[in-house]
Amino acid sequence: MPESKKVLIIDDETDLCLLLKDYFIRKNYKVDISHTIKEGLELLRTIGPDILFLDNNLPDGIGWTLAPEIAENYPSTYIVLISAFHPLLPEMPEKAQYRTIEKPISFADLNKQFSQL
Repeated sequence: MPESKKVLIIDDETDLCLLLKDYFIRKNYKVDISHTIKEGLELLRTIGPDILFLDNNLPDGIGWTLAPEIAENYPSTYIVLISAFHPLLPEMPEKAQYRTIEKPISFADLNKQFSQL
């Protein structure tokens, strides 16, 4: 049996994390959640997710500032930058796999964005 794809969610909004976790579990993904950058980066190194949801405003820093480095170090990880505040996009590497999604996120948004994955 093939190994499940992995999703890592780094976001401090518990309800959003649960929404995303439920959505991806129903699609047979393995899901890990972190509410801080520090813990999220450790999980990133440990699990090597296929998809990373990265919030911008986190308790211990600005998540999006890490996106270019993450894209360089984990080129096979699809990065989803999420925020409710429309921040400026970081300058991403040319071959980076990423997109942005505005909060609040709905199942319709997820289906539209991830039906091909």
